[in-house]
Amino acid sequence: MSRAVFLFNHDAAHQVAHLAPVAGAMARLHPGVETLVAYASGAVRAQIENLIRPEDAARINWQELSLPRVIAGATRMLDKVAPATRLARLRFHLALFSSSHAVVSTERTCLRIKQRLDPDTAPLFIRVPHGTGDRSVTFHPDHRRFDLSLVAGPKMKEQLVANGVDPAKIEVTGYSKFEGIDLHARPDFFSNGRPTFVYNPHFDPHLSSWYDTGPELLRWFASEAGQAYNMIFAPHVMLFRKAIHISPEYKVGRVRPEIPEEVLAASNILIDIDGPRLFDMSYMLGADGYIGDASSQIYEFLVRPRPVFLLDPNGALGSQGETALPFLRTGERVESASGLVSALARWDAIGERYRPEQKRLIAHTFALSETPASERAANAIAAAVARREGGAPCG
Repeated sequence: MSRAVFLFNHDAAHQVAHLAPVAGAMARLHPGVETLVAYASGAVRAQIENLIRPEDAARINWQELSLPRVIAGATRMLDKVAPATRLARLRFHLALFSSSHAVVSTERTCLRIKQRLDPDTAPLFIRVPHGTGDRSVTFHPDHRRFDLSLVAGPKMKEQLVANGVDPAKIEVTGYSKFEGIDLHARPDFFSNGRPTFVYNPHFDPHLSSWYDTGPELLRWFASEAGQAYNMIFAPHVMLFRKAIHISPEYKVGRVRPEIPEEVLAASNILIDIDGPRLFDMSYMLGADGYIGDASSQIYEFLVRPRPVFLLDPNGALGSQGETALPFLRTGERVESASGLVSALARWDAIGERYRPEQKRLIAHTFALSETPASERAANAIAAAVARREGGAPCG
């Protein structure tokens, strides 16, 4: 029997929702291929099982990517500067991957396995991107080394091809994270009738607005004037995992500012830096407007078009332009907290102005279909394995 390994090698849960539904669909639709989920921790497994049907979970073979205590202790200390534990898991469990027919992952660190294996006997390496963003790091040269990429829509396929990925190694299968989520939901976290804005800064020290402007912006929302609005502070989950962030892409390192003390008690501000709602789109669906910078979550927010404000204090986003970063066409770009505050007074009109472009870009980003994205992806994986093995897909 062929085996497809679904690799969940990240300790944070922000990538799980992009791949878990595909693993569930694979186990359900293709019993002729063993579906094995290799996971980093019990918490990650719990998150996976929370996102798939119980009967699908029962069909899956599970393997924790555990490490000997001495190795785990040493790599944890190194994780502050590099993904040492993730890389150690891959090397320690090399036999699992080498005996499989496909390795399906959301991130490119899995390619470290590929370089250690004989190309003639190595499994297929299949990528399901975690997000649909536009940043240049999304198109790392390593992506050309995947045997297959399963992307959300035409936009990402075009961008990958423009960056040298063979079109024959790309299939548009949709965005599986949307499955099981009511995209019309409007969760209300304040119950006071005021407009609510979600602030979603990235962790990259060059592109993120948090380092130069974020604390000042939160202080304004906590002030008397800011009480006219609600604020959900929902940063990228990796922002508060480290005190110092280094951007390999831009060769920049910075110390992350803390959340101001006076903000913590503000009744109109909800702060969540590591909770499960960061991953299930609750905050994106519950906000009237979005404030952000480089996070691909802007596309999840815009699945229902609404006002967008892009906070760009050092001009890092604007300098790249709308061709490189299409999301810059979806909202108002401002360079300071005071500029953002002024723009907020016109938030509804700004939303109307950008809505046509938001709808166009979202239609280009997500390929919706009556067949769920997870099933389309599972079918593509089964077909790829069958081609590799020289037979018909096992269903």
